Amino acid sequence: MVQLCIISGKMAGDNLVVRHFPFSIGRAAENDFCLDDDGVWDQHLRLGFQKGEGFTLQTVSDAFVAINEQPQTLARLRNGDIISFGSSKIQFWLAPVEQKSLRLREIGVWLLLAAITGGQIFLLLHLLR
Repeated sequence: MVQLCIISGKMAGDNLVVRHFPFSIGRAAENDFCLDDDGVWDQHLRLGFQKGEGFTLQTVSDAFVAINEQPQTLARLRNGDIISFGSSKIQFWLAPVEQKSLRLREIGVWLLLAAITGGQIFLLLHLLR
């Protein structure tokens, strides 16, 4: 998952988690993320993921996009890159990973160890008689 932190524009301070690719950004309602800032085209850019390549950004049509102040039409994104288009700036981040709780597995392992220990004690007592 990817997290987009909006740095400037009308939605500055918001965070957006991207869960599917390709992910389109622009002014039009059919985009995955609709951004109504000055200079943003109806379909401005598209984020993608390619196995082996990583996360990519591609401009739609002749739209202007700069990554870390360098104009780009197609680029590979890295953690922390700042994407500028129109009057908007968005920072690209890898979203934090949430770990699943392992409590149930841990309880199961401890119960299994207790059962094995109890079985060994029972066998020792049975053999000592």
